[in-house]
Amino acid sequence: MLRALMYILPLALTIYAFIDCLNTPEDEAKHLPKVVWVIIILLFWIVGPIVWFAAGKMRRAPAGGRTPSEWHRNHRHEWVAPDDNPEFLKSLREENKKDESLLKDWEADLRRREEELKKRERDEDTGSGRKGERGEDTEA
Repeated sequence: MLRALMYILPLALTIYAFIDCLNTPEDEAKHLPKVVWVIIILLFWIVGPIVWFAAGKMRRAPAGGRTPSEWHRNHRHEWVAPDDNPEFLKSLREENKKDESLLKDWEADLRRREEELKKRERDEDTGSGRKGERGEDTEA
């Protein structure tokens, strides 16, 4: 187990340093161009990552919520998920209001139709009862 750790830990450190170097913007790589740092990390796979972490990158807190990679910097204005976008949430609220008003209209129309149907049934019941009492023929 100890022998395996002697190979796994430097390899993991090298992979982590390589990915960190690739995600670092060019202007934050110190002393050497980023391409040279990648070569150093890959060629000297024990010393290279240590040197990269110690001297290759400017270490500071991101200013203004800036993320470390170039991709994030260029795509920061795009929303990751719909619930992060305030315009999308606003459109959902507006759609919800429209749906609620449509539902209220449908319910009112349904109540009106039910009342008309009940009124028609009452009129038919009272009308058919009167005709039967007078002795009129209901068939035409």
